[in-house]
This record gives sequence, C-alpha cells and structure tokens, in this order.
Amino acid sequence: MNLLEVNNISKTYGKGETAVQALKRVSFSVPKGEYVAIVGESGSGKSTLLNMIGALDTPSSGNVMIGGKDIFSMNDRSLTIFRRRNIGFIFQAFNLIPELTVEQNIIFPVLLDYQKPDKKYLEELLNVLNLKERRNHLPNQLSGGQQQRVAIGRALITRPSLILADEPTGNLDTQNSSEVITLLKEASKKYEQTIIMITHNRSIALTADRVLQVSDGVLTDLGRCRE
Repeated sequence: MNLLEVNNISKTYGKGETAVQALKRVSFSVPKGEYVAIVGESGSGKSTLLNMIGALDTPSSGNVMIGGKDIFSMNDRSLTIFRRRNIGFIFQAFNLIPELTVEQNIIFPVLLDYQKPDKKYLEELLNVLNLKERRNHLPNQLSGGQQQRVAIGRALITRPSLILADEPTGNLDTQNSSEVITLLKEASKKYEQTIIMITHNRSIALTADRVLQVSDGVLTDLGRCRE
C-alpha cells in the first residue's frame, strides 16, 4: 500500500513573462516504510516539492494523497490538524525553541495538539536518541548533533506516518551527519514510518532505499539503492 501519492503536481510562481515554473507535472508514489532521498541542484525545485508534500505550500495543479486522503481538499483547520498528527518535520536549522528544555521541545507538538505526552514513549525516544542525560538542557547547551537529535525526537513524538527532512545534516560535520542519518533510519524502521529526505550529499542519498532527482522542476526516479 502506498502511503504517499503525488499526482501531476505543478507549481508556478508569478505571472506572464516573469512566471517561474518550479515544478512540472511531478508524479511518484511511496509505500509505507520506505526511505526516499530527493537530490537536485539549488533551485531545482526539490524544496518546493517537499513543501507541497507537507502542505506548507499549495500546488498550481495536481494533488497529494497521504494515507488515501487528498490533503488539498481539506479546509485550513482540518489540514492543520492532519499535518500536526500525520507529518513530522525535520529542518536543517533545527528550529528548536530556545527557552524550552530538550524534553519540552520534544513534547511541544503533543501539547500543541492539546494532548498528554505518552511518558513511556518519551522515555523510549530519549533513550534511542541518547538524550536522557540532556533532557533538562536548553538548546544552547547542546552540540549541533544533539540539537538535531532533539529535532528528530520532536518529529517522532506524535508517531507520524510520514517524516519530511529538509537537509537534516546540512549544518553538521561528517561524524554527526552519519550518526543522525543512522538514528533517523533506525527510528523510522522501528516505528514503521516513511521518510522523504532532501539532501545535496550524494553519499547520504545512497543510504536511502530509493533516490529521486529533481532538475528544472522535472522529477526522475533514479531507482533503488539496494535490495
């Protein structure tokens, strides 16, 4: 069963002679539990595509199905709730709240949804991400690698079916990059989540199950990296 289906997505910014076609009839599907890397040059359209999948932007045409639901047919309130509960975001800049501790940053999406955190699951995540000893630290007391682990925990805490990672290792050194990718893959496999990750790093892309390439708004499936 496909968790994600992207159907003929196009996106044009501007009008007339100044119009820029960022995406051109992009279509692909991703089964549940698959880890997909999207590569492409700066300005190729890969970030635009990720924003469409995460409903952070709207397409000019086409639709996106997540778990069988057309996300752009929802009203704003329904879409906000759906996104909060079904999609986890990991950003290059971490986007942690500086005044909150590690634990508070991780559980923030749950509180935002007016729910109570699952304490057992929180402890499990802190253990998997090797953050138990850092749970009461503020972001500025952490290394870059530790901050990105917190961001991964925040993305996982709601048990989303889909994780969207935008250059998650872009601000990290080689060792931390490798550790973060390993943690993300292990967590995703353990919790049966689907990952769509943008990266400019070809070696990191090759850790994925499948690689897609975006060039001038056109998507090409480069196939599976391993069996």
